[in-house]
Amino acid sequence: MPLVTSKELFSRAYDGNFAIGAFNVNNMEIIQGIVDAAKEEKAPLILQVSAGARKYANPTYLKKLVEAAVEDSGLPIVLHLDHGESYDICKQCIDDGFTSVMIDASHHPFEENIAITKKVVEYAHSKGVVVEAELGRLAGIEDDVNVSEKDAAYTNPEQAAEFVKKTGVDSLAIAIGTSHGAYKFKGEPQLDFERLQKIAKLMPGYPLVLHGASTVLPEFVELCNKFGGDIPGAQGVPEEMLRKAASLGVCKINIDTDLRLALTAAIRKSLSENPGNFDPRKYLGEGRTAIKEMVRHKIVNVLGCNNFL
Repeated sequence: MPLVTSKELFSRAYDGNFAIGAFNVNNMEIIQGIVDAAKEEKAPLILQVSAGARKYANPTYLKKLVEAAVEDSGLPIVLHLDHGESYDICKQCIDDGFTSVMIDASHHPFEENIAITKKVVEYAHSKGVVVEAELGRLAGIEDDVNVSEKDAAYTNPEQAAEFVKKTGVDSLAIAIGTSHGAYKFKGEPQLDFERLQKIAKLMPGYPLVLHGASTVLPEFVELCNKFGGDIPGAQGVPEEMLRKAASLGVCKINIDTDLRLALTAAIRKSLSENPGNFDPRKYLGEGRTAIKEMVRHKIVNVLGCNNFL
């Protein structure tokens, strides 16, 4: 099976009130852990590459690793550009074989965001590639994306409907209270479901996207801190909130921080308990297993996309 687009995946997710997991990838072990979990749960995948991943691993290496995952698993897998910062980088990834790209022009004024997004959509659609855009801004830090709380703005429902109509974009990332990174809430977690419902009502059947949606699983935070880490007070989006979002038109849920925490916790534990070990296959292997089990949990208990095939 070749790489696929997200079009059919989102259609089934919307009708079935579940979401597809979009997992950020940076190296072989992360990809293998995610794919092994999806194979066991018969789930589709969106494997996404951020600006930081492109700098770290080289886009050619990542694309070949994802192609290997497709060959090994036979799963429907989307190769997605996460937070493409310009038309040029989106075009480059489309030409390189990505099946989905995100143009993030949300930091521009509304009309400029429309113009940039429309240009990407026109080129992508001519190549059979789908496009995600963003309206509203999420607070937090993820790779080269750094937005202060002051600059974060929730998505305006009427603007969202206008934006989609004018650009022809295939899916839209909205801001309803999530944020990038491990510190998503200072107090009680809250998402603006009333806003989400209004957006969904104005665009029935349209796939929405939730960024900054890691749950920041406490067991991995505790494990990291137990073995020398320093990430106190980390807090993510409660699982029940993500399940509710998936029932209200959110078809793609992005997960990155939880992957980092699972990998780092397992490696910290392994190196602390086995100080004489200098074989990266052993501690990276334990990290890969931790990612696999975490992703399986997400697929079954949060996304609900298991037994998709």
